[in-house]
Amino acid sequence: MDFLLILLIVAGAAALGAAAAYNILVRRRQLTDNGWADIDVQLKRRADLIPPLVTTVKGYAAHERQLFEDITERRSAAIAAGDDPAARGAAESALSRPVSRLIAVAEDYPDLKANENFLDLQRQLAETEDKIEMARRFYNGAVRELNTFVASFPVNLVAGAFGFSERGYFEIEKSDRIAPEVAVGDKAQ
Repeated sequence: MDFLLILLIVAGAAALGAAAAYNILVRRRQLTDNGWADIDVQLKRRADLIPPLVTTVKGYAAHERQLFEDITERRSAAIAAGDDPAARGAAESALSRPVSRLIAVAEDYPDLKANENFLDLQRQLAETEDKIEMARRFYNGAVRELNTFVASFPVNLVAGAFGFSERGYFEIEKSDRIAPEVAVGDKAQ
């Protein structure tokens, strides 16, 4: 009888531990999903800012046709990359290069640099880049916590049984991040 009672207590404790581990895994997965959704929203916002920025620059630098085509192609590829962090990061990095060149083109056109619409779009793009960076940090932190928990014993037994798996980090190559300067008149801010 004592053996059966001990066995029931051990089984109950194991079940409670498994339930607690499952709930923590669910919570961490939700945080990770929320972090990815925040990144996705900001990347969509950036993608939405690019066409009006291109249109504004086209009015001043129509001969930059190849650059405009590169941006259009890479923007489409970034949008199509979906929810795979590695693919999305690579596509966003590829998009950042021609967009950065587009911002640099403005330096050759004083009228464009003074255009209110261009300045506003440039400011919004810079703000969006900051938001992407914050969302990326949150997401990568949530991924780190989830991955650590999924890989830790004995939680990995519960994680494997219920289909929880590690997630990939969202990386954009540092050299490819868009960091436009917003110029007001002749002074950069």
